[in-house]
Amino acid sequence: MGKDVIIALDFPGAKETMEFLDRFTDRKPFVKIGMELFYAEGPSIVREIKKRGHKIFLDLKLHDIPNTVKGGMRSLRDLGVDMTNVHAGGGVAMMKAAVEGLTREDGTRPILIAVTQLTSTSQETMTGELLIDRPIADVVAEYAKNAKLAGLDGVVCSPLEAGRIHEEAGSGFITVTPGIRFAGDAKGDQARITTPEKAKEIGSDYIVVGRSITNAADPVAAYERAMKEFTE
Repeated sequence: MGKDVIIALDFPGAKETMEFLDRFTDRKPFVKIGMELFYAEGPSIVREIKKRGHKIFLDLKLHDIPNTVKGGMRSLRDLGVDMTNVHAGGGVAMMKAAVEGLTREDGTRPILIAVTQLTSTSQETMTGELLIDRPIADVVAEYAKNAKLAGLDGVVCSPLEAGRIHEEAGSGFITVTPGIRFAGDAKGDQARITTPEKAKEIGSDYIVVGRSITNAADPVAAYERAMKEFTE
């Protein structure tokens, strides 16, 4: 599987998003549309960016009862996205329902992955607030195995956990890892982070990079740096 850098389009609306994408005259980077942008602009923003030639990871993290998630995925399946996700915490039945809802009549579907634990979640949060009294790496690995059992293609996890997930779920099980910063960048609200180069060493298949690219003085140069460090 070819490695790739996904840019998180964490902008408040279409104007800022399109101005950012207009900077990329020679490349069509893989991009992530999350809750902020999708809730502001709706499905039209997905169609517009797809029309421009970008691959899209629609990051809405569905998490509800199985029937509701199945219906939600049915509504998303024909948008033309390349990847989308659910929360693994919803359980195997919910994830199986997501696969059913996302699969088109011809049997095709976008890549479907499950969020294990958010990269902003620390061990202290797991134990003290969520009352999950297990090491976070163990929880992530179990959630990944549940996602594979449900028929999903991979998971969203911290880059720190990508290697273990490949060991336990197989090398073909996709790991998409946010929490990526260049050396020297502020960590922001992330707890479990690393650099593009380190994520490559650990075994991430895709890295999601937001502020280190979108807030850069030269976002195109920052993207090229991320691609170089992660893929070359």
